[in-house]
Amino acid sequence: MTLTQHAPASQVTPPSPGDQAVLIVHGRDRTGIVAALSTVLGRHGANIVSLDQYSDNPQGGAFFQRTVFGRPDLKAALPAIEEDLRQELANGFDLEYTVRDLSVPKRVAIFASKADHCLLDLLWRHRRGELPINISMVISNHAHTADEVRSFGIPFFHVPSQGPDKSAAEARHLQLLTGNVDFIVLARYMQILSGEFIEKVGVPIINIHHSFLPAFIGADPYAKAQHRGVKLVGATAHYVTEDLDEGPIIEQDVVRVNHAHTVAELRRRGADVERAVLSRAVLWHAEDRVIRHGNHTIVFQ
Repeated sequence: MTLTQHAPASQVTPPSPGDQAVLIVHGRDRTGIVAALSTVLGRHGANIVSLDQYSDNPQGGAFFQRTVFGRPDLKAALPAIEEDLRQELANGFDLEYTVRDLSVPKRVAIFASKADHCLLDLLWRHRRGELPINISMVISNHAHTADEVRSFGIPFFHVPSQGPDKSAAEARHLQLLTGNVDFIVLARYMQILSGEFIEKVGVPIINIHHSFLPAFIGADPYAKAQHRGVKLVGATAHYVTEDLDEGPIIEQDVVRVNHAHTVAELRRRGADVERAVLSRAVLWHAEDRVIRHGNHTIVFQ
């Protein structure tokens, strides 16, 4: 970390959130990575605000690091910092990196269907300033939430999607999304996305699954859970891949239930968990706390 050498610590003003960026690095572990990255940031007068790192094997395994740094006039300095990082990491390091200005929130589209609890929870948290995102639009295959969504000042688009052929709906989705979003959230969107759509849209997609994967996959998991006499119900937020409900998991949680709870009570308790799990996953992705590695994730909380 860098401080002005001749000023007492009490006189040093930390960078504001508007002058901060996040650096994500991952690749093969080796000696000197942290030192090299810190040296680059120090050369540009940047102060390291937070640093998290993880290695699955220090002897040449996979290395992951998330660094938040700041300095005055960050926007003007970022191109030079990125070029310096590129040159430094080309010197024997097998690493990939991204740098993002934290003052620019990620743009997100939310997909929803009939169930509105996850959708409205995200809109409410966003309005309260709890999610550092810009909600570009809400897309639904049902129109009943249009007025509620628009009351938040968010554009709403009704795109019907019926039958096995989703090509027309997905074509419309691509028209709305292309160039306008950085990631997509499926807030209980009860339609299967095709592999072609996932490839063409080209941005991460986060789904909330209404069970603690991999148990009770499929329709009406709470009825299946009640029939089995489960003692826990839960929810799973994961990235979407072509393999249904098999993508890298971001967050999971559970709540205790017992033999006396009806299916309706299980659904209500499950909905509470779904809201909490999805909001955490969206927050962590928006803050670049999640690094995908194969079919799992490293999450710096």
